[in-house]
Amino acid sequence: MNDFKSNIDQANQWVRQSVTLKLVTIGILALLLLIPSSMIQSIINEREILHRETVFEVSNDWAQHQQISGPIVSVPLIYNHGTERLLHILPQSLDIEGDIDPETLKRGLYEVVVYRSQMDIKGSFEPRVEIDTSKIERIAWDKAFVTFGVSDLRGVQDELKIQWQDQTLAFQPGSKIPETLPSGIYAPISLTPDTTIPFEFKLDLRGSYGLSFLPVGNSTNIRMRSSWHSPSFQGQFLPYQREVSDEGFYSEWKVTQLNRNYPSSWIGQEQTANLQESSFGVELMLPLDNYQKNTRMAKYGIMTIALTFLIFFLVEIMNGRRIHPFQYTLVGLALCLFYILLLSISEHSNFELAYVISSLGIVVMISLYSVALFRSARFTFWMTFSLCVIYAFMFVIMQLADYALLVGSIGLFLILAATMYYTRNINWYKIQVPKST
Repeated sequence: MNDFKSNIDQANQWVRQSVTLKLVTIGILALLLLIPSSMIQSIINEREILHRETVFEVSNDWAQHQQISGPIVSVPLIYNHGTERLLHILPQSLDIEGDIDPETLKRGLYEVVVYRSQMDIKGSFEPRVEIDTSKIERIAWDKAFVTFGVSDLRGVQDELKIQWQDQTLAFQPGSKIPETLPSGIYAPISLTPDTTIPFEFKLDLRGSYGLSFLPVGNSTNIRMRSSWHSPSFQGQFLPYQREVSDEGFYSEWKVTQLNRNYPSSWIGQEQTANLQESSFGVELMLPLDNYQKNTRMAKYGIMTIALTFLIFFLVEIMNGRRIHPFQYTLVGLALCLFYILLLSISEHSNFELAYVISSLGIVVMISLYSVALFRSARFTFWMTFSLCVIYAFMFVIMQLADYALLVGSIGLFLILAATMYYTRNINWYKIQVPKST
C-alpha cells in the first residue's frame, strides 16, 4: 500500500515538475487560443462587410464607378432583302483631358471616396466604308448617329452638347446600341463619307471609386490630374507617364489601334466583348484601410502568443517560480483582447493611435499581473520590455507592406538566435519546473 502511494506521489511530482509536460501544456494552450483568435478575425470580416455595404449604398446614391466609352458613330446599312444592320465606326483620334476632384463622404463610422470630374473630350472621325457592299442596297448616311457611353448616367451633371463639325448638337438620353454600349447618350448626325469631321464637348461627371476608359480612337490620348495621393492604375493599359506625390497625381495614356484587339469599324455586335476587355483607368484607393490593417495584425496573433508564452516560460525557469496553466491562459486571453481593442478603437480614430492605446493597455495589464507572478522587479522589467519590443516589431511589419516578409523573417531569426544564446547553458535533462508557488 505504501509502495502504491509512493508511486502516486512520484507520478504527481513528475507531473508538477516535468519541463516536457509543461511545454506540451503551453503548446496546447497556445493552439486553443487560436479559437478566440479566429473568432476575432470573423468579427473583423463582418465589420469589413458592413463597411463595404455602406460604401455601396453611399456610392449608389452618388454615382458608381464610371466607365467612359466612345464616342462611336453608327450608320444603318439597308440590305437587298430588306434587313438593316449597323456599321460602327470608331474615331480616328480621341483626346481626353480632365481633372478628378476627390471628396470623402462619411456615413456613420465609414468613409467613402467619391469624385467630381471635368473633362474636355475632342477628336475626329474619318468615316470610310471598308466592307462588302455587293448585298447592300443603301448606306443611310443621313440616319447616322453618334453614341457616347457613360456607365452610370446619374453622374452626368449638366446637359451635354457636342460640337460636331460646324454644328452644335444636343445629346439625347439612352443608348441606341445597348448591346455594344449598355448605358449612354446619343445624338442624330448626318455624315459625308471620306471627310474629316472634328468633334468636341465637355463632360462634368460624378462617380465613385475610380474612372476608366475604352481606347476607341485609332489614336487615344488621355491626360488626367487629381489631388488624390493614392491612385491605383488598373486595366489593360498602364500610363506611359505618371507622377504621384503627396499633392496628387498626373497620368498620361497613349493607346493606338495596334494595341487593341478590334478594328476601326465593324458590323453588328461582333466586337462587343473585345471592346469591353480593353478597359483601363485609375481607382482612388484608401491606402490600406483600418480593416485591412486589423486583418493583417490578427494573422500574427499566434506568433504574438507564442513569443509571449516563451518569455513567460523562460522567466519561470530562471526565476524559480511556478506559473499555473490557468495563468498562462489569462495572459493569452489578454493578448487576444488586444485585437478587439484595436478594431473598436480604430473605427473611431486613426489606426496608429488605436494601436498605441491598445498595445499600451495590454502591456500595462500583463506587466502588473507579472508583478504578482514573478515577485521580481528585474524579471517584471524584462517582461515589460519584451512585450514592448514584440508590439513595436509587429507594428513595423504591418507598416512595411512591401518588406513585411523580409523584416519579419529577420526579426524572427534574431529572436530565435537570442533565445538560443540565453538558453545555451541550460541542461534541459536535469532542469525541473520549480516547486515553489
